[in-house]
Amino acid sequence: MLKPVDIELLAPARDADIAIAAIDHGADAVYMGASHHGARADATNTLDDVRRACEHAHRFGARIYATVNTLVYDDELKEVERLIHDLYRIGVDALIVQDLGLLRMDLPPIALHASTQCDLRTPDKARFLEALGFSQLVMARELTLDEIAAIRKVTTVPLEAFVHGALCVSYSGRCAISQALKGRSANRGECAQLCRLPYDLVDGKGNILVEGKHLLSLRDMAQHDRLEQMMAAGVTSFKIEGRLKDVGYVNNVVAYYRRAIDKVIARHPERYRRASYGNVDLTFEPAIEKSFNRGFTHYFLDQRQPKDGTAMASIDTPKSQGEYLGRALRCSGNRLTIDTRAALANGDGLSFVDNKGQFSGARVNRALGGGTVLLRERADIPHGARIYRTADKAFNDLLAKPSATRTIAVDAELRYTDGMLSLTLDDERGNRVTHSIPYELQPAAKPQEERQIAELGKLGGTIYRVGDVQVPCDIFIPASLLAKLRREAIELLDHSHRITRPIDKRRSEDLSAPCPVTKLEPADNVANHLAEQLYRDHGVTDIIKALETGTPTTDSTPLMHTRYCIRRQLGACLKYKNAMALPRDLYLKTGSTLLRVNCNCKTCEMQLTLANGPKDFIE
Repeated sequence: MLKPVDIELLAPARDADIAIAAIDHGADAVYMGASHHGARADATNTLDDVRRACEHAHRFGARIYATVNTLVYDDELKEVERLIHDLYRIGVDALIVQDLGLLRMDLPPIALHASTQCDLRTPDKARFLEALGFSQLVMARELTLDEIAAIRKVTTVPLEAFVHGALCVSYSGRCAISQALKGRSANRGECAQLCRLPYDLVDGKGNILVEGKHLLSLRDMAQHDRLEQMMAAGVTSFKIEGRLKDVGYVNNVVAYYRRAIDKVIARHPERYRRASYGNVDLTFEPAIEKSFNRGFTHYFLDQRQPKDGTAMASIDTPKSQGEYLGRALRCSGNRLTIDTRAALANGDGLSFVDNKGQFSGARVNRALGGGTVLLRERADIPHGARIYRTADKAFNDLLAKPSATRTIAVDAELRYTDGMLSLTLDDERGNRVTHSIPYELQPAAKPQEERQIAELGKLGGTIYRVGDVQVPCDIFIPASLLAKLRREAIELLDHSHRITRPIDKRRSEDLSAPCPVTKLEPADNVANHLAEQLYRDHGVTDIIKALETGTPTTDSTPLMHTRYCIRRQLGACLKYKNAMALPRDLYLKTGSTLLRVNCNCKTCEMQLTLANGPKDFIE
């Protein structure tokens, strides 16, 4: 009989404190940046901080993955190599890697995970990355359940998929717009987030078809109701996006998905099990809609070519939409009445589309009850407008305090034999220790069971909670001696777990495995001679290096390569009857920048390139 598969909930962390909080709220693993080359320039950490996160995570059998997932230039290779040795030394469990040049470095035997920026969309690419020695593969966010299942069929290593959070509109690792227009490389952790800007959609004559909308700004992914199907398709690691998010966001979303995943595991204990240990007790009820979100979408999980793309983008605003409350019944001055049963509070933040069609917000000055509030300022809210709560004051106050406790169950057996008092501890991680001290027998004048159990159960200040306790209730043992025995046995249990904790190692590379392609474009992100060497070792003959190395951008260079399509979003897909709702030639315009919209209906994809239109059409 096959053993159950480990299911991992993988959380983001901007810093060590958030990493520790994520573990306490139920994460099986956390990914975080080190001091450099971590794809989030604003989420770096010292080695001491990463070590602190590792020490806390490892007590629960959880793991810390360090992101070393930017492109590396030739003059940085030695620096990155030293960083990786340092990360291995302090206990990091795996590296998340984009630049394949790292595989040709002199590295310690640390496990390597292929980053989503490796652009894993096909079984051939997955098979190649596994052959290179990656221990875990992070798949593209755009994949359907069928595409995930096809990758699962040709691989044996764990498959990781994003399950919640912000969506990049471009295939990850293949977005060059920030580099081309701003000199800030997304592949170097410096994305300018041009996809969140407002754009005019114009035709070939410069006529504005859609004005000032966030046409490239996607809603946030939320697959909380599709976890079981994703597991069945082959996903074993469920990744939450958000290394720049605050601790309240991480705590809430991690706790929510912990419960959701545990429900699936409870239904199928013969198939799945948790990837770490410990019971989580919360002081709040998790609710993902109360944390930052732009509205939710399943993205492409269900079908490759959806006829209805309206749920994918948040074109009115790139800001948080929040929790839907209800419709506006009346608004006069700063007094607003909402058709809602939700309890509103002073300090709540609200959002809505005003009478001018603009996405706006307001703060509650006083909640009057019955859905009526006084706002801090006058608001122009039309009757029937959808009202959202972007900041729930009462909920956020709960999350601002310690909101979770995670503990390991431990059983205890106290025995007295041949002048030795022995305490044996068994914990849920599989550790078993026995600690003995000499003791001269003292018969008890009255029953001792209740007192001894209570003394052995005093585990405050540790990560343990007492389970089953067996004691010799017919002998007297001083409370101070029981406390000493308990304390020293717990120290042994901690030590036993540290020295027996399983550690993943880097898998060997199959040098005979061919790369799926023999020619690499700039979007394949070769930025150093070691990456070039690796690809040539696996059969690649023609390599054009990454834009970041100086390769020029032309009007044929894909600045974005997406599965999302503006035509489909606006109900004018060329494959369907409303195709002519928009002209065939489309452009996106922001300021003096003009981008050509190229729809490839054969592959159902879209690319954006720099446009060279008529002079009267370009500022």
